[in-house]
This record gives sequence, C-alpha cells and structure tokens, in this order.
Amino acid sequence: MIVGIGVDVVDIARFESLMERQPTFINRILTDTEIHHRDGTRRSSASLAARFAAKEAVAKALGGPAGLSWHDCVVSTDESGRPSLDIKGSVLAMANALDVTRWHISLTHDGGHSIAYVIAES
Repeated sequence: MIVGIGVDVVDIARFESLMERQPTFINRILTDTEIHHRDGTRRSSASLAARFAAKEAVAKALGGPAGLSWHDCVVSTDESGRPSLDIKGSVLAMANALDVTRWHISLTHDGGHSIAYVIAES
C-alpha cells in the first residue's frame, strides 16, 4: 500500500548560485558519499541538485513533518546508476511510525532542472 508520494523540482542554476553564495550549504544537506562518486570525483551540480530534490521528496512522502535531519536520509546509487535511499535516525523513526517498509525513487535532470520522485510503501 502506498503511504505517501513526494516530488520535488530544483532549478539547477539557482542551486549552483546558492552553493556559491553559501559554501557550507552543500555539506549541511548532503553527505560526502552523496557529493562524490566512488572514485572521489565531485558529482555535477545537476546530480547534487537531484539528491537535494530526493530529500525534499522524502519529506513530502512522509507528510512534511518537522524535525527531519538532512543527513538521516542518504541517496545512494549502485554501479548501474540505480538510486536508492538509506535512512536512519529521524527519517527512520517517522517511516517506522507510518509503517513504511519500502521506498521507490527516481532521479532525473534535463533542461536546467533536477527532479526526484519518491514513493513510500508499507
């Protein structure tokens, strides 16, 4: 059963501008594994914006509760590029309260925008 659906769209140019104006912003919202590829190279702005969008979409799928920590939701990708969510702490507690047992996530970026869809399922 679907517990919630979340979607978020991020303007990549605006996201880049925010990263330039506030250099600590990216580390407040994303973990090192989200910022860098497995080989240590930094992900593109579009990819970083998609991960930010995913975190926003997770919060929406959970009903937008206050108190979720950015680092308690980590967007990972496997070797083929398929995204998944690793949750802990505040996000896991809210997911457990809503009986969420499975996540579905899709990320994309094109035309100057990054988009994430998240479905929380019980």
